[in-house]
Amino acid sequence: MNAKPWLSWLTSSSIMDRRTFLKRSGATVLLAGCAATPRGPGANGDSQKAQITSLYDAFGKTSSMQKDWGFSAFIEYGGKRILFDTGDNADIFAHNVKAKGIDLTTLDFVVVTHRHGDHTSGLNYLMTVNSKVPIYVPKENFGVFGSAFPGTFYKRNESLPPDMRYFDGKPPEKLRFGTPWPQGNFTWVTENAVIAPGFQLILLKGSWGVDLDVMEISLAIDTPDGVVLVVGCSHPTIEKVVETTKAVTGKPIHLVVGGTHLLPATNEQITRIANSLRDNYQVKWIAPVHCTGEPAFGILKQTFGDRYIYAGLGSTILLGPTVTTVAEAGQPQMQAMDEDDLRSCRELHAQSDCICCPKSPVAQVA
Repeated sequence: MNAKPWLSWLTSSSIMDRRTFLKRSGATVLLAGCAATPRGPGANGDSQKAQITSLYDAFGKTSSMQKDWGFSAFIEYGGKRILFDTGDNADIFAHNVKAKGIDLTTLDFVVVTHRHGDHTSGLNYLMTVNSKVPIYVPKENFGVFGSAFPGTFYKRNESLPPDMRYFDGKPPEKLRFGTPWPQGNFTWVTENAVIAPGFQLILLKGSWGVDLDVMEISLAIDTPDGVVLVVGCSHPTIEKVVETTKAVTGKPIHLVVGGTHLLPATNEQITRIANSLRDNYQVKWIAPVHCTGEPAFGILKQTFGDRYIYAGLGSTILLGPTVTTVAEAGQPQMQAMDEDDLRSCRELHAQSDCICCPKSPVAQVA
């Protein structure tokens, strides 16, 4: 909706009409410093929240959170509270979780995308506060999350004496292999799977930019606007992850948020991939983080324009037809209104109990 007609209507309508319209339409007005009637993160009940908060990354605006290499995000959608990856250092992860006031004891489930330490190390803290929460992890042979094999997985030599044979020649029916988190409630993911209504795991193998093949999970969230695709590192390549997600879900990609692993790519490769995501795969919005790389941040921003979403450490992405972001300190990271918009908004503020804005120089109607 165009900002000026909406503000004109808001100015001329009653407070109750304005509130009813905003509630029924799902429209959100975000402005810096509005304390009388909060909007954005925390304004509604958990069942109404539709947002993703960055808990762990190496870039972001100055805040009480600590930057470090790695990735973690907290997802709230459809009444679910989901932890997505856990960062590289348990102490830093714990600090950032507490800085955002997030209660890990009320999680519905956790997704750990792959075995690398910069996505898994925060599990050491999670286990101290919530070891029972279901954790979805990729299954790999002798994987860091544990594994199991039939006792017959190795060749036998019946001619050897018992003391030269595994288990004296009498192996158990199943061999289970350990994990650094033995108390973790892991579910090994072996294929694409719906784990809750509207939440689907996409499992792929990738090797781009790593020394060995790695199994990686991405999370596809079904929304009225299309799929919100949350990725950890995109080792299978971001194009393959997007392509597979579209094929599996049969729906367009509304937003991609996460690490796109363009660090090993040349500028020419990044440009091709950015154009392909926008034009061939018709990704509408993109919020790259973590292993995307600084050159790719710039190229993706140029390619996607105002559909590039800043998602540095502490930022909260508000989901909806128009994707917006709120910084860790609560200040909207958006373009300011022009003077006419501000004048109308200040008139509205003077007439009402501040359902939309204070006398602030920073404002955005979404």
